Amino acid sequence: MQAMNEMQDRNERIDGARGTVVRDEIFRTTAKDEDFGIIQKPLSRWEQIYDNNFARKLFILVMLAVAWQLYGYYLQNELLFPTFFATAEALFDGIVEGGLIQKSWFSIRVLLMGYAAGLILAALLTILAITSRLGRDFLETATAMFNPLPAIALLPLALLWFGLGTDSLVFVLIHSVLWAVALNTHSGFQSVSATLRMVGRNYGLTGLRYVFGILIPAAFPTILAGLKIGWAFAWRTLIAAELVFGVSSGSGGLGWFIYENKNQLDIPSVFAGLLTVILIGLFVENFIFRIIEQKTIRKWGMQQ
Repeated sequence: MQAMNEMQDRNERIDGARGTVVRDEIFRTTAKDEDFGIIQKPLSRWEQIYDNNFARKLFILVMLAVAWQLYGYYLQNELLFPTFFATAEALFDGIVEGGLIQKSWFSIRVLLMGYAAGLILAALLTILAITSRLGRDFLETATAMFNPLPAIALLPLALLWFGLGTDSLVFVLIHSVLWAVALNTHSGFQSVSATLRMVGRNYGLTGLRYVFGILIPAAFPTILAGLKIGWAFAWRTLIAAELVFGVSSGSGGLGWFIYENKNQLDIPSVFAGLLTVILIGLFVENFIFRIIEQKTIRKWGMQQ
């Protein structure tokens, strides 16, 4: 026993500084940094810019603006196709002197009213569809009937029923939003896997806790797609409806701004109005909906 203890004391020494056991028969060599390969190559400046989503989209917009400017300069006819610089100047004049901000806010306010009302009705139809077979059949039948019907085709009826004004605009906007959102939401609920449903049941979730804890998070990618489609339908329907309402009542938002300047042959201002419609659409899509995506489906790992 004493011999074994002496052998162990000879082969093992305690490193007091680090508190580790050092054995004589184990040789440790420290590798130098240059002996290793490159684990992560640093990105170049160009690769960093290309990897930035905002930079890529900004580059696309700049290229489109350059193509716009070159084609307008080639035509040399502002009544047919004004240049980008002429449109930008008309946009600035419209903001400063032409009341473009007020008309844009009028359109956005009406859009929010119709969009919110459409979402509420879509939620009610979806709840009816997921709670009863009759409700599901009603939603499928109504969607097949009214979803292909262009909202602008209901404008004459809206004029007869509600007269000139905001109520008629809200009516056609509800039609634009309702069916797309309801159909996507119902499809999203149907696509929730049986495994997730059983998990919720096993945790004792029922009623609203089951809906908000299991169904809505699992179906939210499809629901969000429906919200985007409903927004796009409502925005383009509103501009088209305002053109007609502008002709009828002499007032309106961006649609009336475009129509009024077309009658005056101020084509750069017409393009400025169209550019405003595009810019508002880009803002909603790339900022508002992008923030919702980042806070929900991207955070939950449901989308790359």
